Amino acid sequence: MLLLAAAAVAGNLWFHLVESVLHGVRKLFDRGKEPPVWHPLPPEKEEKNDV
Repeated sequence: MLLLAAAAVAGNLWFHLVESVLHGVRKLFDRGKEPPVWHPLPPEKEEKNDV
């Protein structure tokens, strides 16, 4: 049981290490780029209320 717990902890640490490295690499290549729009809707027009 102890060996299984150690393997789970080691796997979790490895996963987070790889994810942080990938995040750093992505951050290097995505400099200055705006994130893509997640919806295809046109921008909303503001309505003017003259009172």
